[in-house]
Amino acid sequence: MHLVSPLLTLSLLSTATATASHLWATHYNGNIYALSFSGSELQLTDTLKTCGDMPSWLTFDSQSRILYCSNENGTADPDSNGSLTAYRAGGQGTLHQVAETATVGGGVHSVIFEGGKGEKFLAIAHYGGSALSTFELPIQDNVQAKQAFHFNMTHEGAVAQQDSPHPHGVYLDPTGSFIVSPDLGADLLRVYAIDQTGQLEECPAVNVTFGNGPRHAVFWTDGTNEDDTRTGLPTHERQVAAVGKTVLYVVNEIGGTMDSFDVAYARSGCLSFQKTQTLVPYPNDTMPDGATPAEIRLLGDTFHVSIRSDQAFAPNDSIVTLDRSPSNGAVTLRDITPSYGKVPRTVAINKAGDLVAIGNQASSTVAIVERDRETGELGDEIAVLKVGETGTVGTSEGLSSVVWDE
Repeated sequence: MHLVSPLLTLSLLSTATATASHLWATHYNGNIYALSFSGSELQLTDTLKTCGDMPSWLTFDSQSRILYCSNENGTADPDSNGSLTAYRAGGQGTLHQVAETATVGGGVHSVIFEGGKGEKFLAIAHYGGSALSTFELPIQDNVQAKQAFHFNMTHEGAVAQQDSPHPHGVYLDPTGSFIVSPDLGADLLRVYAIDQTGQLEECPAVNVTFGNGPRHAVFWTDGTNEDDTRTGLPTHERQVAAVGKTVLYVVNEIGGTMDSFDVAYARSGCLSFQKTQTLVPYPNDTMPDGATPAEIRLLGDTFHVSIRSDQAFAPNDSIVTLDRSPSNGAVTLRDITPSYGKVPRTVAINKAGDLVAIGNQASSTVAIVERDRETGELGDEIAVLKVGETGTVGTSEGLSSVVWDE
């Protein structure tokens, strides 16, 4: 294992520098920032005071060119609301607000999904609001949620952070037919089937090891189709019957581990999960005291997991790169490299796979890092930009998300 990867080839770098790219970042100071990356320099092009008091997450619909921003403000108190704001993205990263509506409080993550006729919807995980909600897209001003699921604890949590249910993410399966939401507070994976109208139907939840606190997740599939002999089933069930091998990978914030689950598409119309591996995504199988895994990204058979507050490259934290074995699916650690900032909350890989944007919350920096498209190896920092005020480690301050305009 080596700690810092070598420079990538000039041919890869020239591809990345051919044209300017654009990104957006949110900050808990109430701003969205528009950024431009030229291939060697990252610049701030615009600042918008918008998306409530605590902008937390951005989801971009590249087809409609609408950017959705969740405001984390609010708690489980019904009178304490968050918000969802939609912006039309123009050229050069410009944004024009088109709609805003109130939501359950504490929105921290969202995903776009479709109904049976291509209608689009947005699902939001509400950490502080102990809920999951959906909205029909495009949203209109002051529109009501299509659905809202509110959760209660059925047992006492292992640590103070698990005082109530805390959904921390929403993930669409490879068939586009199911949503899985890791609940950090309740140690559950909440599972929902999507019907033809875009309605979510609750499936049996999956228990995660007590005290692990699942945070974020990613699906992998081999993309193969098995022979589908159930031709008499509705379209939705025929679709999920034809998927190949599928695995869900979950990073657990409190337990400091990563779980692998084989996923099966059951005749009941829901998903079933079998855990096949648990590992500590860190050298020597030991997570440093106070360090926590946060974001997980997957491209091909290569994972990138951000590690907050490990200070492996002081004053910076780190990103670990892991490999999935094509033969047996086992995950192993490959490398640990700098995050080029403190508390890497978000990681975004561009579509070409040759650049990674790391959003460091406490240092409030966006770092652009080289990535080898063939090997998945992370290289050197190309550019870094401080965006807004620095935050205090362990608080809801600083940079909260970053996303590419593509």
